[in-house]
Amino acid sequence: MIDVYFENLPVGHVIELGQHRVTREAIIEFATEFDPQPHHLDEEAANASILKGLSASGWHTCAIMMRMLCDGLVHRAASMGSPGIDEVRWMKPVRPDDLLTMRGVVKSARVSKSKPDMGIVDIEWSLFNEREQVALMRATGLYQVKNPEAA
Repeated sequence: MIDVYFENLPVGHVIELGQHRVTREAIIEFATEFDPQPHHLDEEAANASILKGLSASGWHTCAIMMRMLCDGLVHRAASMGSPGIDEVRWMKPVRPDDLLTMRGVVKSARVSKSKPDMGIVDIEWSLFNEREQVALMRATGLYQVKNPEAA
């Protein structure tokens, strides 16, 4: 069911997404296929690295964030896609057994001048484990304006 439109995303609006538990197996599986660096694959190599332990690839962290976005927002939004991500920061390692939560804050929202049925929304997404913020993403989303005549 679609229940989020451009009108539901005013500046300052906070979006809380669900939780995601990271497993050791998922970290190794993702790294094996997409980012086979030793600190994502092997405990001994990871302990000897600057990360001081097995950690998820930053790209795995981004994939988790995308999954959380789909489950918590995109699948119920009148989403029209995205022109891209402006910034991603991997601030702290994501470890096996971390329970991740994600929160977004709408930073700007405007109706497209050339397409009045489309709103452009800039959201700053923050990803946290149980202790601290581990990642940041600034992204733009395109959302259907439910009532273009009123905008």
